[in-house]
Amino acid sequence: MSRRDFLRSSAVGGALVVAGPIACGPAPSPEPAAPAAATVVDEFALEETTLAGLQERMTTGEWTARSVTEAYLARIEQLNLQGPALRAVLEANPDALAIADELDRERRAQGPRGPLHGVPVLLKDNIDTADRMTTTAGSLALSGWVPPEDSGVAARLRAAGAVLLGKANLSEWANFRSTRSSSGWSGRGGQCRNPYVLDRN
Repeated sequence: MSRRDFLRSSAVGGALVVAGPIACGPAPSPEPAAPAAATVVDEFALEETTLAGLQERMTTGEWTARSVTEAYLARIEQLNLQGPALRAVLEANPDALAIADELDRERRAQGPRGPLHGVPVLLKDNIDTADRMTTTAGSLALSGWVPPEDSGVAARLRAAGAVLLGKANLSEWANFRSTRSSSGWSGRGGQCRNPYVLDRN
């Protein structure tokens, strides 16, 4: 895979790093009804999709913002602290599913806002979000800090219709603490592990 292809497929957001099986809902009905029981889809389809692919499947109703968000949350649960214990995600947004539901209602009523509508995105833990998630830059010194307002990045993502899925681990203080520190380590989250080679960061 070329660097360009890698970057293009990575544009779906940090959430795709920990993506997994996805739940499918029925084609959207004109009424704001809850999605039907979910079915499991080939996880490769989600892991290898692009923003355009996500939007196409959400437009046809094959996937919904909720089903994609549920799939990512399940995959985070499966891989982050259990299984290979990647330690890639510090916390999930407790409001992610409610946000996804609202974005699905909006899509049915008036269509998508743009290419990020309903797409789950993880933000590094040094990006302020004014919600129920904390922002600590991976440091225990900022434990419990909830910013009073969104950063410019978070505000623009919300305005574009992205689902802020959670906060990702990072090198504590964005690696400004030392020239000899391990990449991907933070006091709050521990050492991130490479999902392809678990004994490397």
